[in-house]
Amino acid sequence: MEKKTFEIKGMHCASCVRTIEGALSRLPGVAKASVNLATEKAQVEFDPVRVTLEQMTKSVKDVGYDLRPPAAEKVNPPMGASGHDHASMLREMEQAGMKRKLWTGILLSVLIVLGSYPEYLTFIPKALTDPFVLLLLTIPVQFWVGSTFYSGLKLLVRYRKADMNTLVAVGTLAAFGYSVVATLAPQFLTQGGMKAGLYYDTSAVIITLILLGRYLESIARKRASEAIRKLLGLQAKIAHRVVDGKEEDVPIEEIKVGDILRVRPGEKMPVDGHIIEGASAIDESLVTGESLPVDKTVGDSVIGSTVNQQGALTMKASKVGSDTVLAQIVRLVEQAQGSKAPIQRLADYIASIFVPIVFVIAALTFIVWMVFGPAPAFTFALINTVAVLIIACPCAMGLATPIAIIVGTGKGAEMGVLIKDAAALETARKLKVIVFDKTGTITRGKPAVTDVLDGDSDEILRLAASAEQRSEHPLARAVVDAARERKLTLTDPSAFEAVTGAGIRATVEGSPILIGTRKLMLESGIADTGWDEKLKPLEEQGKTSILVARDGRVIGIIAIADTIKETSKDAVLRLKRRGLRLVMLTGDHERVARAIAGQVGIEEFHAEVLPADKVQVIKDLQVMGLKVGMVGDGVNDAPALAQSDVGFAIGTGSDIAMEAGDVTLMRGDLRAVADAISLSAATIKNAKQNLVWAFGYNVVLIPVAAGVLYPLAGILLNPILAAAAMAFSSLSVVGNALRLKKYRPR
Repeated sequence: MEKKTFEIKGMHCASCVRTIEGALSRLPGVAKASVNLATEKAQVEFDPVRVTLEQMTKSVKDVGYDLRPPAAEKVNPPMGASGHDHASMLREMEQAGMKRKLWTGILLSVLIVLGSYPEYLTFIPKALTDPFVLLLLTIPVQFWVGSTFYSGLKLLVRYRKADMNTLVAVGTLAAFGYSVVATLAPQFLTQGGMKAGLYYDTSAVIITLILLGRYLESIARKRASEAIRKLLGLQAKIAHRVVDGKEEDVPIEEIKVGDILRVRPGEKMPVDGHIIEGASAIDESLVTGESLPVDKTVGDSVIGSTVNQQGALTMKASKVGSDTVLAQIVRLVEQAQGSKAPIQRLADYIASIFVPIVFVIAALTFIVWMVFGPAPAFTFALINTVAVLIIACPCAMGLATPIAIIVGTGKGAEMGVLIKDAAALETARKLKVIVFDKTGTITRGKPAVTDVLDGDSDEILRLAASAEQRSEHPLARAVVDAARERKLTLTDPSAFEAVTGAGIRATVEGSPILIGTRKLMLESGIADTGWDEKLKPLEEQGKTSILVARDGRVIGIIAIADTIKETSKDAVLRLKRRGLRLVMLTGDHERVARAIAGQVGIEEFHAEVLPADKVQVIKDLQVMGLKVGMVGDGVNDAPALAQSDVGFAIGTGSDIAMEAGDVTLMRGDLRAVADAISLSAATIKNAKQNLVWAFGYNVVLIPVAAGVLYPLAGILLNPILAAAAMAFSSLSVVGNALRLKKYRPR
């Protein structure tokens, strides 16, 4: 199966969303189709053997919309991202066209309104009040300015479906058609004492107001999705490449993996890589959300687009184009903004059946006013029917949830919290338990050797480091680094095997070497010769101790200390304040686990757990009906991250953990877990406010537009006011969502 994102053009409301999803889902080979109104994109999971792009394009076109290939296939931006610049260019062109139509509509509508009320505006030239002049002024508004609405008529006639455009087209054409008859053949309307009224102003002003609402809404939506544009704007444009000792300036897209690059103070890191010369403080705030600069020196990794603040650096490129951290961030943010929260699917479904219901209400309104309305009954029936059609447009319903998701995920990216999809964003606020890995999550994950006990410490360390060279585990790195600091000569192992969650087996200089936990030693048949007692005092100090065995006998103990992150204790406190149950998991001995958990304030922990055990702990909690979040950074955390309801992957950890997680914490700070949960609550609260407003608006005002207040208070809703109210409804939803941009986590 493949999963691709397509651009969709021609959508205006939530009923459009359901129509397109239905057209795509009916195709053989399409497993899932999710359309987002706010981003104007469709995420489709499909089997390319069974369904082609041409078939999908035709299916969407057949129901009145345009599906365009993934932007990344049409353009190849420097980062290899998803082609936002191209999509942005198309939106700018569409917005410019809309602006031209809008100004034309405003100018002509003003003239039409002035000419429609000669009894009040006596200073207006008589020629402007002539019905034929008003007709000529209205035609361009009705059929050019309002041309976008006629796709709804095609949908209604050809496919027997209706959307917002259908409502506007039917309503305005009814007013316009009646006025044309009143202008060209008034005798047909004046029979029986009726008055041939003109409603050109109603038709023109409604079209102009709705177009104005769409134009303002598009500007607001652009503001809502500016997080991606900000991220794209972070990338450097030029790099200083060093070739044969000479420096040359090249465009960023020409950089290849392995290139040597120079970065001067104040410049951005061109791509991801590691420092090979120099030292400096790097401002990573725009990518990770971390406000304080991070000190970097030779061997340290750097992220493309972060800012070199002080010293001159020479770096080696390790990731370029679409592989860089920034490109991955852009993809994650776009993926999240195009996804749907469960709450949105309900809104889309209601909106999809809403338009047909509105047509029924409009028909009943016309019939009731024709039968029971005062004279002229036809005029009352027409005006109230048009008001119902116009005010019922479900734009606000379709925008309510996705616009909040767009702003919320964008805000998360600014905070260094990358949320993969809307479902995770909605679920995070419901979590009852947070499970933490220890190493690299609560602790720094950069342990250092503190003690080497028993025998020749250099020889023990040399053998252990030689065996551990092929391991990527943080403890193994600490052993190798300690040996190199002592300038010990290491030997490549002739055999190597990692024992998940326990240690390693290797062959060094012809001797079998076993390094790991006491459990690994006992399972391998190595007897305790007193080393268990020596481990206790080290573990009570919170040090992780590993045993080194050669030829079936333990020859030494290496103690390693991994310091707790300064922010871990504060993060635990914040999560406790939210009423969350906290659990720590570690493969370390119980004494080490108790010491670390006690230092940060976690009462519940599980020690000596393997990756499979971590998954089981989470399953056991879920069986109790609890929503569980898992925070981890290593490869062995990936299964637990996938099993949890929301997986929080430390961004400084492994790529596999980031893939398995639903939320990536770019700055490796556990306070970001609390930030993510808090942002989840704020975003879903905002979406619910939007839905209440959107549904409430329609529920309350449709009866008013139908005229239920007329018998009681003589109140009728003018269709022009209905159009203004409809536009205001959409803008209020977008405006409320934009408040999230000022959100500050608590």
